[in-house]
Amino acid sequence: MFPRLPLLLLVLVAPSALARPWNGVEPGVTPRDEVVKRFGPPSKTLVVEGHQVLAYTGTAAIKGTSQAQFRVDPGTGVVERIDVFPGPAVDRETVESTYGPPCPAGTAPPASGVCFQKKLTDDFRTYYVYPRLGMAVFFDEEGDRVQSFVFQAVKPARPPQ
Repeated sequence: MFPRLPLLLLVLVAPSALARPWNGVEPGVTPRDEVVKRFGPPSKTLVVEGHQVLAYTGTAAIKGTSQAQFRVDPGTGVVERIDVFPGPAVDRETVESTYGPPCPAGTAPPASGVCFQKKLTDDFRTYYVYPRLGMAVFFDEEGDRVQSFVFQAVKPARPPQ
């Protein structure tokens, strides 16, 4: 239910990038109370790795999803990550036509424009990282339907120590 994606955190680290808002909630900006005000009480509230997670599932699922999870920074009370599990099937073509095509081979994402970098999880599932959007799209085992979208505020890269 809560996939561990340590690689995602490394991939999304880029200067000056912000996460794409989802349903009016922007990671790194929107406070927890605004999520509850917007969507009502969550069906579950959990603590995962010291972070409160507001889960909207079942009858509390947000329109168009089977589940949405909002991870809240314990120090600030601000949403730092959103995991969205779509209700209807979303295929690769729809993702690419909505968010952007692959980045040119062997290069970093262009300064202007949006593109994705294709990656593999530890269990060899395909996912796309859109660095300029602060977003990753994870596909099912067959690699043709979206399993989840992850929206996360990108923290500026730390200088080497």
